[in-house]
Amino acid sequence: MATQKRKYDTSFKQEALRLLEMSGKSVRQIEDDLGITPGLLNKWKQRYRLHPTTGEVKPSEQHELEAENRRLRRELELVKAERELLKKAVKLFAEDVR
Repeated sequence: MATQKRKYDTSFKQEALRLLEMSGKSVRQIEDDLGITPGLLNKWKQRYRLHPTTGEVKPSEQHELEAENRRLRRELELVKAERELLKKAVKLFAEDVR
């Protein structure tokens, strides 16, 4: 039986990261207190950075670059597939002309 992934909104992540910074508790204790999957808080810590003065959570530059890289790779694959399709169409039309 597959478990359904739970999604957490930005404000929950913000509060969890703020709690980690301010409480002095271990990551494991906070994960247990909040009822989140072990290791998730560390992933959030890597993916997001907590603004020191406002406490706002923003994606880290590394995470943004990785997301951009994934998007560009998907786009490249799509363009390659379109190019191959056009090559086949040109061959097909060239045969019909003869």
